Amino acid sequence: MAGLPSLLQDSLAQIAADIDHEFDVLLTLPGDARDRLYAAMRHAAIGGGKRLRPLLVAATGALFHVDRAVALRVGTAVEAIHVYSLVHDDLPCMDDDDMRRGKPTVHRAFDEATAVLAGDSLHALAFEILASSQTHGDPFVRGELISTLALASGPEGMAGGQMMDIEAEKSVVDLQTVMRLQALKTGALIAASVEMGAILGHIPPEGRAHLRGYARDIGLAFQIADDIMDVEGDPKLAGKALQKDAAANKGTFVSLMGLERAKQQAKMLVQQANDHLSSYGTEADLLRAIANYITERDR
Repeated sequence: MAGLPSLLQDSLAQIAADIDHEFDVLLTLPGDARDRLYAAMRHAAIGGGKRLRPLLVAATGALFHVDRAVALRVGTAVEAIHVYSLVHDDLPCMDDDDMRRGKPTVHRAFDEATAVLAGDSLHALAFEILASSQTHGDPFVRGELISTLALASGPEGMAGGQMMDIEAEKSVVDLQTVMRLQALKTGALIAASVEMGAILGHIPPEGRAHLRGYARDIGLAFQIADDIMDVEGDPKLAGKALQKDAAANKGTFVSLMGLERAKQQAKMLVQQANDHLSSYGTEADLLRAIANYITERDR
């Protein structure tokens, strides 16, 4: 993380440690025949990853003086959904990947059946966290958090985007289709992270338009940056195989726009995202730093 602003560098390090601690407590081995399942969940959830989504929950919540411990629990729920999706995406029936976050994927470290169950269990854990009164005392807040994450995770969000991605491999796609696909597959969970921070801050839906604009733009910029990294990145830094999109002749922002135009588009989206935060002062500096980081990261 060398070269990052100290605010962001410190925040990334702190959120990584905090989320690892949350998972460590939640996923204690029970000491019975389920130990292998819990070990697989721990393998997937603890260590590695940017923890960008929990950081967005915490950073947005901080704008409205949300208790950090509450934001961390909500961020852990979002991260559990993200990790479950990675476990399932890596399976032989999907992307068939061997490495994730610099270590063997769950189905390689364990087996396919255990990986499926680990993903299922992380999905369930996310909603168990959000439904708990330990997370938030207001049942209406808990209900809105659950609804927001469910919508972002299912056919109207991440899973729907993944299905579109699978179908896109069978035909030639245009830029509009790729934008819609990625808005669901990648952008929905990023948007939900920001939205859930605002929900914790008791901001009504009509008062979240600027934050939704910020989240939409960084979500799209994130995927463009991922596509660029797939072409230019270092697999050792990324912790996973790269250049798979080109090998599969897959339609991406880079293949459809060209590398230089894709880079320009990502930078424009980051600037646009930061413009959505113009009504805030220094309290939004972490959100601005996150937006800038999206196009500067190397993994």
